[in-house]
Amino acid sequence: MQQREILVMGIINVNRESFYEGSRCTAEDFYRRLSKAFEEGADIVDIGACSTRPGSTPLSPEEEWANLAAVLGKVNDYFRRSGTPREVSFKGRLLPRISIDTFRSLIVKRSYELIGPFIVNDISFGEADPHIFSTVAELRLPYIAMHMRGTPQTMQQLCNYPQGVTKEVTNYFIERCTLAERAGIEQIIIDPGFGFAKSVEQNYQLVRDLGKIKEAVGAALGKEESNVALLAALSRKSMLWRPLGITPNEALPATVAMHLQCLLNGADMIRVHDIPEGVQCRTLFHLLNKE
Repeated sequence: MQQREILVMGIINVNRESFYEGSRCTAEDFYRRLSKAFEEGADIVDIGACSTRPGSTPLSPEEEWANLAAVLGKVNDYFRRSGTPREVSFKGRLLPRISIDTFRSLIVKRSYELIGPFIVNDISFGEADPHIFSTVAELRLPYIAMHMRGTPQTMQQLCNYPQGVTKEVTNYFIERCTLAERAGIEQIIIDPGFGFAKSVEQNYQLVRDLGKIKEAVGAALGKEESNVALLAALSRKSMLWRPLGITPNEALPATVAMHLQCLLNGADMIRVHDIPEGVQCRTLFHLLNKE
């Protein structure tokens, strides 16, 4: 059996609003945090400049850009000084090792001008900005496409899925991936959007059905399941700590347990606050799946 490629994506948030305080980073500390993330084994680092946690009000484009502009120059400094490769192999292609968590085409364009290719991590799958598909396609950037309903302010009131959460999320991916590919986007990584317009039980249903989602999306798009990439992003989220009666600060063991389950169920990438533990989780997954 060929070892499945699994990538660990570390999180650095350069804003003051992200739900987990441990992910927040100042511009002054960014270079150290970026260096530490790659030293700890992150394959990709996802930079977030605008919080989209439930109930939050997104920053204006200029506020988001101010947060990013303060740190993106340090990305180039890091790769130049460290000699770390700027890309990582994944499913027969190369992915940039930097991801930017944004739903705005303006931010994508400005970021590209500063650092060149990166992964666009869009929580809205193109619905928040009608120009983002064409921008991503023009710049030939990889694209993480997440399922969400509404906005961060309204999404928790939009958890009704008459056909079942798995079927409706799957159909959404088929429809939106088709549109994204028609627009010219070449590399799409799907993200079920744990915690975004889902109840606790719906989140766990999606975890159980990750393999079904990959298989159905692949079949609809004419791809082998192994060629469909899926990101699991549930690190320290409320679906873990609320049922346990704990806080996000206490949710690392639950996070690791759920990351391993997501990998066993078909996830190809895990987005983590705690990189060493994410790397260990991947190692144990590979040990479990040896021939």
